Amino acid sequence: MVSRVLLIHVLIPLALFYGLRGLGVNPFAALLAGGAIPAASAVRDIVVDHRVSGVRVFVLGAMVLTVAISFVTGSPRVLLIRNAWGTAALGVFLLASLLTRRPFLFEAGNIVFDENKRRIWARNWENFPAFRSLLLRCSAIWGLASLADAGVRVAMAMTLPVDVVPVLDDVLLVLTLAFLVAVQRFYGRAHLRRNGLRLNGVEILPLAESR
Repeated sequence: MVSRVLLIHVLIPLALFYGLRGLGVNPFAALLAGGAIPAASAVRDIVVDHRVSGVRVFVLGAMVLTVAISFVTGSPRVLLIRNAWGTAALGVFLLASLLTRRPFLFEAGNIVFDENKRRIWARNWENFPAFRSLLLRCSAIWGLASLADAGVRVAMAMTLPVDVVPVLDDVLLVLTLAFLVAVQRFYGRAHLRRNGLRLNGVEILPLAESR
């Protein structure tokens, strides 16, 4: 799954853009060609596999709007901000999840875990207030970082040379994810330890029981 996302949303669009630029294609057309790959994948997920989500529909709609505006303006810089829509949508979705019964990171665990781990995950949520506050805080951190990421992408698209922005977009993605994973890991461990808890796999244990 991860390799497919990486291929469709990063590697193929990047290779297509720089390949076309190397052949002398103008930036506007090269960006359109690169953006067509993830857009086509999103349409296929919705139409063929019926994988519909608010974030996916929002991002696809934003991409269509961006392309339409770019045709009116004729500016490749408008096309460059399309990646910012995805991280902005994710940030809004993450922050909005804080108003629901359970935040995004809890539901994300339910998606990736098997049935036994989901039961443990739910037990953690019910039995440990510190675990609940940790998932709420980390979801907020992910949301705010995603919005900051989107802002940086827009700034790069509007100010830097067009040909360097696509690769810098992907570098920013790696840096943002590395930052979030590091913060979540170290902050999470410290938060649980302050509350006399420890994460053992996916199970929360009192420190006295984990020794």
